Amino acid sequence: MSVRLKLTLSYAGFLMVAGALLLVVVWRFLLFYLPPDVQLGRGDFGPTRTDVIDAFLPRAGQAMLFLLVFGLVGGWFLAGRMLAPLSALTQATRLAARGSLSHRIELPGPQDEFRELADSFDDMLARLEAHVAEQQRFAANASHELRTPLAITQTLLEVARKDPDTDPRALVERLGIVNDRAIALTEALLLLSRADRQAFIREPVDLSLLAEEATETLLPLAEQRGITMEVTGATAPATGSPALLQQLTTNLVHNAIVHNLPGGGRVWVSTAEAADGTRLTVENTGAHLPPALVSTLVEPFQRGSERARSDHAGVGLGLAIAQTITRAHHGTLGLTAREDGGLVATVTLPSRAHLP
Repeated sequence: MSVRLKLTLSYAGFLMVAGALLLVVVWRFLLFYLPPDVQLGRGDFGPTRTDVIDAFLPRAGQAMLFLLVFGLVGGWFLAGRMLAPLSALTQATRLAARGSLSHRIELPGPQDEFRELADSFDDMLARLEAHVAEQQRFAANASHELRTPLAITQTLLEVARKDPDTDPRALVERLGIVNDRAIALTEALLLLSRADRQAFIREPVDLSLLAEEATETLLPLAEQRGITMEVTGATAPATGSPALLQQLTTNLVHNAIVHNLPGGGRVWVSTAEAADGTRLTVENTGAHLPPALVSTLVEPFQRGSERARSDHAGVGLGLAIAQTITRAHHGTLGLTAREDGGLVATVTLPSRAHLP
């Protein structure tokens, strides 16, 4: 049976039970105090208890029949009205199953359970549509980025094939550089996929130690670019994958070094415990960034103010990986442009006492 039919029968059954109880009460109080052979009314003649029963039972049967018909018809109508929002939800689900994620229910009416369900479904469709669009952009950008080293390799080989005087050592060196970049891009994509799947074991981690290790690892690059780094902060306990959180910290510090002033730039790395969890902040000097650009920096293959390449520019997945790792650890990554130029990246992770 359909839900509408079940509700209709439930309404009708409840109405029949209520009517039967009412008739029983009337029967009891009407006939209980009436002896079978006592005459009622004035004069020598009046109805007996048997006469009252004979008159009452047919009318009671007619009333019960009316309640049954009324309950079925009214219950069917009311059930249809109550279940109408489910039809809209079903239609939206079918459209979403066919790939149409732009449809929204936008259910009118009071804020009841059906309205909350419809609004939740609309929010889910909006998030799913945004996620699919993001995945499509990522796939297109990844294909483009992976195609670039292959195209460069093919060009170098064609030039070497046409020019017999090509220096083999120079060719091998250039091919090695292109190959290293392709490997770095592939490893970054694998890391991004691993973090997105949350396929890791959670362990106690101290972000302050990870920050010190990341700055020590990238210190030669900072010195080469004339960047001064400063690490401050107390113990910052969190829970997660040490390898992924180390990659998160390294990516933020590397991004702060690469996208900095040509000389005399500064990078500040700090950790702290806050009421809402544990924080890691990486701040750097650099060019002035408009707010519209800052909001897109976590997108894959986005490199600062332009898609420029350099020896240490990376593959454009640093902040995207940092964002994915942060989400996998139930945290948030906030990017804010500095008034004097540069960027402030703040990672907030739930401490061990605030884990979901």
